[in-house]
Amino acid sequence: MLFKDIIGQEEVKRQLRASVREGRIPHAQLFSGISGIGKLQLALAYAQYLNCPHRTEEDSCGTCPTCLQFEKLQHPDLHFAFPIVKTDAADTCNDFLEPWREIVLNKHYFDLDDWHKALGVETKQSMIYEKESGEILRKLSLKPFGDGYKVMIIWQPEKMNATSANKLLKLLEEPPVQTVFLLVSEHPEQLLSTIQSRVQTIRVPRLETEVIAQALMQKGIDPAKAADIARIANGSYLAARKKADESEENKQELHDFIALFRDAFTVGVLRDPVKKYESLKRLRQWSLDMADAKVGRERQKHFLQYAQQQVRENYIRNIGQPDLNYQMEEEREFSVKFAPFIHNGNVEAIMNQLDLAERQIEQNGNAKIIFFDLCLQMIVLIKKPKI
Repeated sequence: MLFKDIIGQEEVKRQLRASVREGRIPHAQLFSGISGIGKLQLALAYAQYLNCPHRTEEDSCGTCPTCLQFEKLQHPDLHFAFPIVKTDAADTCNDFLEPWREIVLNKHYFDLDDWHKALGVETKQSMIYEKESGEILRKLSLKPFGDGYKVMIIWQPEKMNATSANKLLKLLEEPPVQTVFLLVSEHPEQLLSTIQSRVQTIRVPRLETEVIAQALMQKGIDPAKAADIARIANGSYLAARKKADESEENKQELHDFIALFRDAFTVGVLRDPVKKYESLKRLRQWSLDMADAKVGRERQKHFLQYAQQQVRENYIRNIGQPDLNYQMEEEREFSVKFAPFIHNGNVEAIMNQLDLAERQIEQNGNAKIIFFDLCLQMIVLIKKPKI
């Protein structure tokens, strides 16, 4: 991966190149920031730049044998750890290197949902298991293949279980010679505080709207649509690309959001008992559909995050701040009638309930109970008066 191939992040690139040229290379660095802004790409480009024997002031040469091996993610001094779903036949990252290389090289920008789809395990949660820490130690105990550094890139280190995280801590306290750890995290606050204290944090900022729009236009997106999508993406190129794809999953999330609040409104506000009964039945079925194992916990969490975003957008619309509103056309169409019911009397409580449901799903709570309780809470909250 070359720095020039990464979208935006010019200041971070400058800092990384300068640290190598000046010989200020920390043994452990944490790339932190939201999903889809190029953290993993920066780590890969930095690892290649660090080891390229013919690097320039701006980038790796891209043509030497070392660079060619790094470009294919096959250099013997480049190692990876990432969340997996264990099976009887596969229980370490080595067993998943082929799909890992494929998604990194072909998709470039991706998230945990995309990784689960690549593994074909959408309905399961992944983890970095205890055995992986032993594999990390084994790999880093080997002598470097060349004159450069052994690089261990750990993607989503917050997914380490407690035992694995403690073993990583010991490695960070006494790192092998000529070794660099690059941790790539979306939720660094979930790491052990002792790990956080032993890494140099590189805060990767959100991408500028203009940078995202330009990247979308290079993909053939109409300039007006690209500008709209880039604004909604809120700094994430991955979010922008998913919006641009207009996938069925995106449409389904809006459909589910509308169904939840339409029927909650009917039960909570309207007087017609027949309509109330029919809506309550639909809400019950909605909760069962959302809790279906085929949906999967990652998609359930993603919907709850989406719902929080839409509640926020409707509140912003209601208080008359269109410049701060980030919605696509079909979302705006629903908000015209729905926004008046999200106000200062209920917006905080609604957001809290959605956030609570997301955390409960994350903690492997009973999805049927969580989503039905969410329906009942929305019935109560949607009819609360303004303050």
